[in-house]
Amino acid sequence: MSQSGQQRMGGSPMFILSEDSQRTQGDDAQSSNISAGKAISEAVRTTLGPRGMDKMLVADGDVVITNDGATILDEMEIEHPAANMLVEVAQTQEEEVGDGTTTASVLAGELLSKAEELLDDDVHPTTIVEGYHEASSLAREAIDDLVLDGDLDAEDLITVAESSMTGKGTGDVAAGPLAETVVEAVDHVRTDDGSVDRDSITINAQVGSSSSATDLIEGVIVDEEPVHDNMPRSVEDASIAVIDGDLDLKESNIDAEYNVNNVDQLNAAIESEEAELRERAQHVVDLGADVLFASGDIEDRVASYLAKDGVLAIDDVSDLGAIINATGASRASSVEDLEADELGNAESISVRSYGDDDLTFIEGGTAAKAVTIFARGGTEHVVDELERSIRDALDVVTAAIERGGVVPGAGATEIVIADHVRDHAAGVEGRKQLAVEAFADAVDVLPRTLASNTGMDPIDALVDLRAAYENGTLSGVLSSGQSGDIADPLEAGVLDPAAVKREAVDSATEAATMIVRIDDVIAAN
Repeated sequence: MSQSGQQRMGGSPMFILSEDSQRTQGDDAQSSNISAGKAISEAVRTTLGPRGMDKMLVADGDVVITNDGATILDEMEIEHPAANMLVEVAQTQEEEVGDGTTTASVLAGELLSKAEELLDDDVHPTTIVEGYHEASSLAREAIDDLVLDGDLDAEDLITVAESSMTGKGTGDVAAGPLAETVVEAVDHVRTDDGSVDRDSITINAQVGSSSSATDLIEGVIVDEEPVHDNMPRSVEDASIAVIDGDLDLKESNIDAEYNVNNVDQLNAAIESEEAELRERAQHVVDLGADVLFASGDIEDRVASYLAKDGVLAIDDVSDLGAIINATGASRASSVEDLEADELGNAESISVRSYGDDDLTFIEGGTAAKAVTIFARGGTEHVVDELERSIRDALDVVTAAIERGGVVPGAGATEIVIADHVRDHAAGVEGRKQLAVEAFADAVDVLPRTLASNTGMDPIDALVDLRAAYENGTLSGVLSSGQSGDIADPLEAGVLDPAAVKREAVDSATEAATMIVRIDDVIAAN
């Protein structure tokens, strides 16, 4: 154990850490942590923007191909504690606004890089932290000033969704048609106060067709099939019963044994069971239910009786809530508790086969607020990445509606942020001014990375972006052919939710300042 793990009292050493503990202090601790954070940033930097590249992650034989920052960092087996802080940045960004995870990670890494330079110039870590927090407040001011005036219409929201999905894995279909599907789904679940019931939108991904077959279902899809082969596979104008439990013999609360002495007694017992099961099935039929969904098991004989009466029954349903939201049915704990006025309705219920899988579609329910995006793809990898892209698009459209509108994309907002922070840096006293200026320089990494990934010279692009802004033209890095152009993102229809920008600034600043403040790492095995 190093001497840092012991203290001296009266000339004799007093050990305060176990022999297996490892301790790193001072410059070594800061350098190690900053290097780890920068490594995480570099791991996802090339995925940023519409021309970002994918990463292949292989673990235990499973392969994931994606350019989604949160997925990449989640799949990587990261052990360094400081690096894990940046992973948490991406996770927080994903949970809060659904997109911008790569932006937050790249910005955090660059903030650490600039902090390392300041530390080398003997700027105190606390001064850097204070300067970064002041600069992040200025950055939020710049974002708020850039928010576009007026309510967002459907075209604006489609632009937001398309910007989110451009460059991500969408199979053989362009981002535009998928963006329209996303906005249609969001519009379907808009509430009277203008908010979005995001929980009423689900994504069901299925291999077996091209991505262009992706469709919006006004209802829900259940990944289960009928419990009996003779049941109907489609029902129009369906009356729907929902049971949260099993449909089998009642279990007695008394632990009792029965002695059967002859065949007549055995037949009587069997007939009694049959009568009970027949009665349970008949109760469903008598209420007028055409379709039955149960969270538990439906006993084979009950299923047979239901099939004879033309009832479509599905068991082992994991999400009864989605069915209830779509059809207006009420949840009954047992068949005996089910009442006629608790039945729901749907325009149609159909069982469709996709390869070896059967899916049950519930469409046009009377309470049909629930919708499902039925995502298709030719391979499992395509479907997985398409599902991630659609989920991100749903989240950013929701964020744009509920959390402060939209701002220009393509790196234009970052140019304004950096300029606003630099303008105010002169008014900051002492060495903290250096940290504020370093923050502005760090923000420049985002348009530089976009330019680099698009095939442009990053320095030339940054100079052109700054020059355009100083001349009164807001410009960004737009992908064009094999390279890119410096042009107006608003004219090109590239918009980002302001909430994504705010969250990226906040989370990146928080992670970077937390790492910079650490000067002692104690690891106990």
